[in-house]
Formats: sequence, C-alpha cells, structure tokens
Amino acid sequence: MRQVTLHITDKKFPIFMELAKSLDFVKKIEEEGPKEQILQGIKQAVKEMNLIKKGKLKARDAREVIKEL
Repeated sequence: MRQVTLHITDKKFPIFMELAKSLDFVKKIEEEGPKEQILQGIKQAVKEMNLIKKGKLKARDAREVIKEL
C-alpha cells in the first residue's frame, strides 16, 4: 500500500474530498488542518530535542539552518 500527501487549495478541497471518498480503492482519508500541522511539527521538534539531549542525534548550528533558508 502507498501513501500520498496532497496540498490542495481551500476552494477545491471539498470537491476533492467528495471525489476521494467515492473511490472504492481509497482505504483511509485523514484531514489535517493548520492546527494539526503545527502540533505535529512541535511534537517532532520535542522528539528531536530529546534525542539530541541523549546523544542519539547530532545538533545543528543555527547559522547553518538559517543559511539553508
């Protein structure tokens, strides 16, 4: 089984969801709004910070991260 992540405009979202729900081969549909995305990002950040503190993940210099932006 494969998973796909789509970014759809708010205007087209209801139409797309109606279509996706009508497809018999679609097994699971998860809707994730901005709040859920932020919470997921925070959870991931906390997880990574804990791994860094335990020495299981190497920390990155903030200057390097800013340069990538």
